[in-house]
Amino acid sequence: MAKSQSYFECIKCTYQTVKWVGCCPDCKEWNSLDEIHTTKTATKAKLTIQPDKHLHTLDTISSEQQQRLISDCSEWNRVAGGGIVPGSFILLSGDPGIGKSTLLLQVSTQMSQNHQVIYFSSEESLAQVKLRFERIQHIKNNNLLFSDQATLEIISEICKQKKPTLVIIDSIQNILSQNSNALPGTISQLKETTFHLMRLAKENNIAIIATGHITKEGNIAGPKLLEHMVDAVFYLQKEDQWQTRTLRSIKNRFGSINEIGFFHMKQDGLQEVQNINQHLLEQTKHAPGSTLVSSLEGTRPIFLELQALVVPLKAGIPQRVITGIDHKHVMLIAAILEKYLHIPLSKHDLFFKISGGLKTKDQTCDLGIALALLSSYFQQSLPAKTIALAEISLTGQIKPIHNIDIHAKECQTFGFSHMILAKDQVLQKQHTNVKKLSSVYELLQFFPEQETNS
Repeated sequence: MAKSQSYFECIKCTYQTVKWVGCCPDCKEWNSLDEIHTTKTATKAKLTIQPDKHLHTLDTISSEQQQRLISDCSEWNRVAGGGIVPGSFILLSGDPGIGKSTLLLQVSTQMSQNHQVIYFSSEESLAQVKLRFERIQHIKNNNLLFSDQATLEIISEICKQKKPTLVIIDSIQNILSQNSNALPGTISQLKETTFHLMRLAKENNIAIIATGHITKEGNIAGPKLLEHMVDAVFYLQKEDQWQTRTLRSIKNRFGSINEIGFFHMKQDGLQEVQNINQHLLEQTKHAPGSTLVSSLEGTRPIFLELQALVVPLKAGIPQRVITGIDHKHVMLIAAILEKYLHIPLSKHDLFFKISGGLKTKDQTCDLGIALALLSSYFQQSLPAKTIALAEISLTGQIKPIHNIDIHAKECQTFGFSHMILAKDQVLQKQHTNVKKLSSVYELLQFFPEQETNS
């Protein structure tokens, strides 16, 4: 007879204990332990297997490369590494209302022109899905099938019989497995559902894309194990002040990570933005405190406008307000400038941001950060169409960056007249008006008037 048992598992680190505790002993997270119910059954008989059926030599394994599933959306294809790999499992996450369902409905419609696609909607009724479809799409065909089924075993059986090329699950937190007594969205249900869908994808060569909820901290709801199990994790995010959505690949077993795609939210759905740098440059204002840099997102160079505001401190503790880039990184560059150029930034309020609400972690922005701070401090703008690409060491030396030719090619395409690089930087192709520097001492030459706002 089956015997019901339970234990507690941390949703952050999967630590398990038989008794509930307020703080996880492993990761120290509070109120993170959920109760898991299991059913203990009688021990099954020992399996009898034939090892030769399960073992293969390299010569017997087919090396034929599968053709990726390519949609009409080039931004989606870029983030997916050139297209969706058959048999892969992709997790798409983002804030509520950000456009996850809209994006997947557009992708599934495009894919259905050449492949059979099944869209399982467990969050919306079929009538609601139809209203959304009619709002954003005008093409209908019989290759795109819809279902509001939310039971894992039924979904699996439908896929095995219909053999679609692509399956959409919206969302994975609402799928219920009959093998678990827990509610949908709990740890045990998510584990069971994800594992079953992974097996379904691999064994039947079906590409599966599932949407996932996020927590208030911005993490995917559920255990970290969920992200480890799937083949790719994409995040759909909104950039401040714009109706722009960015699609980022955080994990991708079949492509580059940190790839980024841009979309504009329109009345009829998400419209891809292929020439994002042209759009960004149109928003750029030439003024003191503004510097242009190029950040490599995956394999794509993106122009960013760094904006700094240096204000003399009147009283109290200096303010440090920084958005879009790591706070400590900007403070590091400010400390280098104060140490070697004797500029009293510690006696000033510093405000720093990336225009358009974009974000970056690229070290190629070091020189741009320094020039933006100096430009605001001296109240003098850099020459128009100038871009800075270099790292800065703690000793004040200006260091070359990787993949410079990718940045340089993009700069030449958009007609930048000046490039500021490290002295040791080597370009495969010569460019005109390249200024090379060896240390931060040489930065003062761009501000000959030396007028400060102190």
